Amino acid sequence: MKVDVITLHAVQNYGSVLQALATQELLRSHGCEVTIINYVRENVRWENLSHTWCGNNPIKAMVMFPTISRWKKVFGGFCKEYLNLTKEIYTTEEDFEKYPLDADAYCTGSDQVWNSKWNEGIITPLYLGFVPDDKFKFAFSASFGQSSLEQEEVEATRKYIQQYKYISVRESSAKDILEKQYNYPVATHVVDPTLAMTPEFWRKYATPRKIKEDYILIYNLNRSKEFDQYAVELSKKTGLKLVRFCTRYDQFYRPGKSMLVPKVFDFISLIDNAKYVLTDSFHATAFSMNLNTEPICVFPKEFGGRLGSFLELTDSMQRKVKDYNDFDVVNRNVDFEKVNKILEGERDKVNSFISTVINAASNQC
Repeated sequence: MKVDVITLHAVQNYGSVLQALATQELLRSHGCEVTIINYVRENVRWENLSHTWCGNNPIKAMVMFPTISRWKKVFGGFCKEYLNLTKEIYTTEEDFEKYPLDADAYCTGSDQVWNSKWNEGIITPLYLGFVPDDKFKFAFSASFGQSSLEQEEVEATRKYIQQYKYISVRESSAKDILEKQYNYPVATHVVDPTLAMTPEFWRKYATPRKIKEDYILIYNLNRSKEFDQYAVELSKKTGLKLVRFCTRYDQFYRPGKSMLVPKVFDFISLIDNAKYVLTDSFHATAFSMNLNTEPICVFPKEFGGRLGSFLELTDSMQRKVKDYNDFDVVNRNVDFEKVNKILEGERDKVNSFISTVINAASNQC
């Protein structure tokens, strides 16, 4: 059975491209022929990135140029090599009319596909608005990234949501949104696709170890002086070296040994070999738990629900930093034996959901 997946793979984010790979390989493991629709939002097309990040400021554009060039090599190269992408690039609704797709089933994939704040508005292709009504539609581990929606947004997207035969989401809050605000019959709460894959799966891709001694890996998406000061104090108190995973070249001056825009699979290696991962990122936390590395979680001001939902799922809320004076977090250890059992059960749940979907889609076809 042929399944076309639309997700947020074409963004400059390590977790996003890895979840796309995980979704592709998971569906393949269930016997599907999988294609990732090469959907690229207008503001993240390579030719538009400078304006997206720098506006009309030529100085900022000069500073960002090396980073954007590196992003193109790292993320563009990864997607080209590891994802089975459509030949055509889709951005506008007209593109879907110009280059029609033909699959047995269509899937809205994971990541913040339904987060109107992150996506700067409602993007109907991510709700499969381009797919004919008689085609089989499902969502796998989708996210709203918010605890609730404005009623106006619900009404604008209700007709799309109702056309999905099956929906699974990656946060408990998203399940509540669907069932209470959309009155969708039953939504299934599943883990992120990266967690649906075993540690052994990811270690097959991991690059060789980069840092010989023990270290704290910093993966910080939301710039903060308080975060950096906390990292320095944490290093002093633990005696561990700081290694900063820099997603941009202009982050080199921040505390820690800088790893400047590493390859995608370095993300796995650097997390797997760290003593702790200090982060405000969902995917960095997810990979830490999956690879049995202790995360130290600083919740971001926005979109922190997915972090909380995951830590609650794994009974590991003790890994949340209470404030920037909370250094006792290193003593509140994760029970990885318990976490591993929980994740094994969640993988069974994911595979059961996918099997149900594939069987239903096959019967419709």
